[in-house]
Amino acid sequence: MIHGLLWLPLLVFFFWITWAGWNEYQKLETYQQWATQFERAKYDIYAALGQKDRTLTWGLPTRKGVVELQTAQLDQICTIDLLTKGDDTFTQTVTDTAKKSEAVLKLNLENGNTPQIPFTDTDLAKQWHSFLVQALATTDNVS
Repeated sequence: MIHGLLWLPLLVFFFWITWAGWNEYQKLETYQQWATQFERAKYDIYAALGQKDRTLTWGLPTRKGVVELQTAQLDQICTIDLLTKGDDTFTQTVTDTAKKSEAVLKLNLENGNTPQIPFTDTDLAKQWHSFLVQALATTDNVS
């Protein structure tokens, strides 16, 4: 009986790790369906982001889909700041879930809002930042 009690925590751990893997798999499956409507998309545990034409859409990935969706037109964005963990501005300006991330794209909109899109991968955040800055530059040249 003592041997069974000693193995019980390990059994519970295996059930928990199986459930966590299944949960993450479900998130990825719903993200893949959501991302098909975009030209460019990214997924990580803190945010899903998609770009189609001049529109950016982002939200929180869950098993039931991407929730808390927000949208911004590239024409409405004044500047885009890339904040990385370790910077003074990161700790001062980043809020909520984004504090757990490694990098954040901070969009400064014309209406004064400053939504933040968290990234767990700094290199991916840098790629998105440079892509969006180039897209803004072409918007300014077209106008």
